[in-house]
Amino acid sequence: MSIAGGVHTAFERARRAGCTAMQVFTKNNTQWSAKPYTEDNIGKYAAARRVEPGMPVVAHASYLINLCAVAPATLEKSIAAFADELDRCESLGILGLVVHPGAHMGEGEDAGIRGIAASLNAVHGKTPGFTTLTLLETTAGQGSSVGYRFEHLRDIIGLVDEPARMGVCLDTCHIYAAGYDIAAPDGWNATIEEFDRVIGLDRLSAIHVNDSKKPLGSRVDRHDHIGKGVMGLMPFRMLMNDERLVGVPKILETEKSEDLHEDIENMTLLRSLIGQH
Repeated sequence: MSIAGGVHTAFERARRAGCTAMQVFTKNNTQWSAKPYTEDNIGKYAAARRVEPGMPVVAHASYLINLCAVAPATLEKSIAAFADELDRCESLGILGLVVHPGAHMGEGEDAGIRGIAASLNAVHGKTPGFTTLTLLETTAGQGSSVGYRFEHLRDIIGLVDEPARMGVCLDTCHIYAAGYDIAAPDGWNATIEEFDRVIGLDRLSAIHVNDSKKPLGSRVDRHDHIGKGVMGLMPFRMLMNDERLVGVPKILETEKSEDLHEDIENMTLLRSLIGQH
């Protein structure tokens, strides 16, 4: 949801669309830094939150952040920016901050994994005692992005000094583009079982629900509206009826107009799949 007019305004938009969970940016996602929240900002958010006390809220970190950047200046800015966003989330009581793990820029996946974990340790060192979780997002594997295999996320978490602060956000479009065939007849169950075996479903804190414009294994990240992409409705029917995932916040990241009709249409379709086996 947009935060135009202040982060608290996202709740009104979410209500208008009929959302039961929400994701926001805590600042302009295309800039490294922003003015700190004032007591007024935090107070308005808290007041809006009280109207929707049961709605899970996650935030998404800036796309500029690369926690395994090769250039020292970019790495330093990435660590500082992520720590700042985690601080913003903590001040608002947000469940978790979703971040793309990083791109190794030719240094290799093992180096990327070690670098991401080191950066997260640095960020957590700057934010002691925070309750907002760091949520690593599964990626499509575009370019040199780390995180397109569940093992990558497992290994990063394994190197983090405070693993209790870590969770995972699974993106349906990304894992399909990465080669997990959740659209095959038995593919959904096989993929969720693999996730549980490799990472553990207890780490799954959010799900991004997106169809894909690009085919299985394309390693290209292009979201589409539910049922309008190449995945078909079957994986979304499986998702909406999977008892293992009840209570996990599910977030649409599809294009929308000012009147939010696309969100309403996507959610209506997803809800219509409940009970269909």
